[in-house]
Amino acid sequence: MTSAYCHRTSCSLVKILCDCTAFLVWRVQDPKLLSWDTAITMEGIVTMYQDFMKKADPRIADYPLMQSPFLVMGILLGYVYFVLSLGPRLMANRKPLNLKKFMVLYNFFLVGLSLYIVYEFLMAGWLTGYTWRCDPVDFSQDPKALRMVSVAWLFVFSKFIELTDTVIFVLRKKNEQVTFLHLFHHSVLPWSWWWGAKFGPGGMGSFHAMINSMVHVVMYFYYGLSAAGPAFQKYLWWKKHITAIQLAQFVIVSVHISQYYFMPNCQYQFPIFIHLIWIYGTIFFILFSNFWYQSYTKGKRLPRVAQQAAQHNGSSIHENGTVTNGKVKAN
Repeated sequence: MTSAYCHRTSCSLVKILCDCTAFLVWRVQDPKLLSWDTAITMEGIVTMYQDFMKKADPRIADYPLMQSPFLVMGILLGYVYFVLSLGPRLMANRKPLNLKKFMVLYNFFLVGLSLYIVYEFLMAGWLTGYTWRCDPVDFSQDPKALRMVSVAWLFVFSKFIELTDTVIFVLRKKNEQVTFLHLFHHSVLPWSWWWGAKFGPGGMGSFHAMINSMVHVVMYFYYGLSAAGPAFQKYLWWKKHITAIQLAQFVIVSVHISQYYFMPNCQYQFPIFIHLIWIYGTIFFILFSNFWYQSYTKGKRLPRVAQQAAQHNGSSIHENGTVTNGKVKAN
């Protein structure tokens, strides 16, 4: 009946699917043949993977986490499982942990690390020879090229350190802060940048990593002050401007990477990275724009200074961000 339907239809896609289905049914009828074909297929997949990984940059092969993508995949899957399932269940009958001192040290450590990463990106190429237009990856043993490899790896490693952000949310039972945007951002970026550093550490594809590190200097400085206690709350009026800086980041990165499409002859070796960076920039701009609208236009995530001002005006703001007895506008 399947074969008859395939001959009647004029849709080539349907015919292909039908033929594939008939082929699989035929294979299943002979278990020995299926087992042999499966072994050949798996062997072919392994061979293809090994051949593909031979094209990776050998200069970064001995850096931690860079030997195999499966270790990285395991870490990220474990991270997602912990923050969505295991962590909340472990904390269900426990009091939130008091991590204030740790959070201050952690956030200011990331400020220093992000500053160092920005400096290294600048010294490895962006202020010492890059044109800020079509900049290919330098695969030589030149000291600047090796310096770029090191900072590309350090950026990747910093993304795994930043997974601690979400772990802190869970341990403090702030599960409402584990949003889709937060989880998507923290899980996708380490994975995609691992491949970028593995195959093309440097060149025009590294621009967005440098800009991202600049933004993180500001972001983690704010978080550090926020964790430092009530004495610093009066300095936190600029919370929504962090989101504005993040939005500007995606615009700058997308404009820079879009140059590739208008250059008659750009020898950057990995066009796929260009496409992914542009797609990421667009997706994250949309997601962060929605975050801005929900948080500040609708007033769901006002800075604490604004919340206190609202309370003095007779409004009451609950911990989950809802407002009663009046409306509060973002600063």
